[in-house]
Amino acid sequence: MSGAAALGVSTFPLSAEEKEDSGKKLKIVVVGAHPDDPETGCGGTMILLAEEGHEVVSAYLTRGEAGIRGKSHEEAARIRTAEALESCKTMNARAVFLNQVDGSCEITPGRYTEMYDFINTEKPDLVFTHWPVDEHRDHRICSILVYDAWLKTGKSFGLYYFEVESGGQTQNFAPTNFVDISPVIEKKHTACNCHVSQDIPRVYREFHEHMEKFRGLQASCNYAEAFIRHNQSSLQII
Repeated sequence: MSGAAALGVSTFPLSAEEKEDSGKKLKIVVVGAHPDDPETGCGGTMILLAEEGHEVVSAYLTRGEAGIRGKSHEEAARIRTAEALESCKTMNARAVFLNQVDGSCEITPGRYTEMYDFINTEKPDLVFTHWPVDEHRDHRICSILVYDAWLKTGKSFGLYYFEVESGGQTQNFAPTNFVDISPVIEKKHTACNCHVSQDIPRVYREFHEHMEKFRGLQASCNYAEAFIRHNQSSLQII
């Protein structure tokens, strides 16, 4: 036994049998803490889902206000918002910006309500967000807010967690599902490279490329993205 099976996990193509026979088009919401988190964490999966005709929403908890050294919050937010919009065009995703501030994200009753209202308005079939065991506080906060909204909606959508810079940021990530992104790897890289302010070529070489190839080895393909599926989720398509 080799590959994913040896690890007790499974790989699922995007056209898995779990999809409804009616061919219903799904709404997919990906919630990341900063511009570039959805793209680097699961951009390939987002592209594949969009190519199948599903509606994909890329939601950013912040506009990356603290993410460019030497720039004010206002200038950094303007630059990184433009980068995210360009990236979403490449992925054929709709961008949504929530109202928190990079580096100062909060978990408060009001913030719980804000995330619930957003997700309840979108009424997604699937949501992807950060794995909560992460060195970046904003990532942890984003994950917990989404998890709380999932509970408050009665677990009405499938909930999956993605990884970013595993070992450096995401910790203790043991995937349950993989998606073969080999057919769209160049398009994913194009989407990620829209985030010029984040020195993406270097970051990609140091972190994301290794993740994609390693997860590909686990899934017996060239490049893959890995996810942890919340085992009480109501819908599974990957």
